[in-house]
Amino acid sequence: MAATLTGSGIALGFSCSPKFSKRASSSSSNRRCVKMSVSVEEKTKNFTLQKSEEAFNAAKNLMPGGVNSPVRAFKSVGGQPVVMDSAKGSWIRDIDGNEYIDYVGSWGPAIIGHADDEVLAALAETMKKGTSFGAPCLLENVLAEMVISAVPSIEMVRVVNSGTEACMGVLRLARAFTGKEKFIKFEGCYHGHANSFLVKAGSGVATLGLPDSPGVPKSATSDTLTAPYNDIAAVEKLFEANKGEIGAIILEPVVGNSGFITPKPEFINGLRQISKDNGALLIFDEVMTGFRLAYGGAQEYFGITPDLTTLGKIIGGGLPVGAYGGRRDIMEMVAPAGPMYQAGTLSGNPLAMTAGIHTLKRLSQPGTYEYLDKITKELTNGILEAGKKTGHAMCGGYISGMFGFFFTEGPVYDFSDAKKSDTEKFGKFFRGMLEEGVYLAPSQFEAGFTSLAHTAEDIQFTIAVAEKVLSRI
Repeated sequence: MAATLTGSGIALGFSCSPKFSKRASSSSSNRRCVKMSVSVEEKTKNFTLQKSEEAFNAAKNLMPGGVNSPVRAFKSVGGQPVVMDSAKGSWIRDIDGNEYIDYVGSWGPAIIGHADDEVLAALAETMKKGTSFGAPCLLENVLAEMVISAVPSIEMVRVVNSGTEACMGVLRLARAFTGKEKFIKFEGCYHGHANSFLVKAGSGVATLGLPDSPGVPKSATSDTLTAPYNDIAAVEKLFEANKGEIGAIILEPVVGNSGFITPKPEFINGLRQISKDNGALLIFDEVMTGFRLAYGGAQEYFGITPDLTTLGKIIGGGLPVGAYGGRRDIMEMVAPAGPMYQAGTLSGNPLAMTAGIHTLKRLSQPGTYEYLDKITKELTNGILEAGKKTGHAMCGGYISGMFGFFFTEGPVYDFSDAKKSDTEKFGKFFRGMLEEGVYLAPSQFEAGFTSLAHTAEDIQFTIAVAEKVLSRI
């Protein structure tokens, strides 16, 4: 079988081979075998980013730093940023024609694979009716019902346009409901770029080594309290020092913006209890983990139900989306039901709703999370074993379709531990993997993602390439 993908004047040809195979669609009834048009050895020899370099140099005159989101600039890994052209299944292609097995997945949304055939077909039908109404549409009801039935904490939900917007709204809501302005966040956790959250933040802030952002007034962060992740004693001390003033605790239940860091059981259980004891709301930022660790998110996986939850990424199926939801008595404070105001022109637009609905339908099928767990376990253990075999200090872990590793002995329990990583070595590893046809997140401080479109062959190839690259750095 042969397939040709075209875009920006570039044609990419494939032919069938068992060595380099993937699912063109994650649908079990529609699998294709696709081979890269060059061998691994040829790939390294012929690898070029000339067109990406030209495009990026032009972009630097058009956009700050040449990008619309900082981590894309490869500042922490060095080398030439890659300008992408197209993606399908578990693969992504740049404008130079290089092809990569993709473990970024648009930073999480592509959990059923890029450009899924069923999602694209549904979007095509929806577009015939219009792309945005600025008015209610029935698709909003459908997605809301799916989210409410899946996520334990959510009895009502408000759809917005990004994870940042969801976190802004949920913090305002928590303050409105409790009447308390102070809240606790954790060092290295990233909850978007709203002023109140840019204190000891992760993601691009950690990647670029930036201090608290210029332009954020002290008044905006004076009520932001921080503690190390996995340190329940530090949280207790904050409540003791700010009695009756703390309205919320917000956290990534599994950190993805300082690398991949899991919570200690006593930590996540302790947060639930201490928030109840002090009249504060517990907020899980599940923009990354929602519908990824389990169909009901991290709260289903760990068996801990927060008061409020933020979502994003997966619930839009790759289109811009965010959401926050929780207990009915809290959510009924949101306008127009209540006095806490929040609005959005494109919120609940039919395209994002359609993509989200069909993505969640796929994820609800039996065996989904078992498959993600199987391939992610094999991938993570394989890379760590390759590191051990080649003499590198490495540690890491995974849950379902989310993983990460650090170039340090570990263990890594918080951001201070993560910062002990050899970021220079990670940069060499990243660039080596890129040249060999594997696209990882361009930062030591970002989690990786697998999808239903990744095959056993993809995983085996990635592990083999990792050992090859690790043996020469």
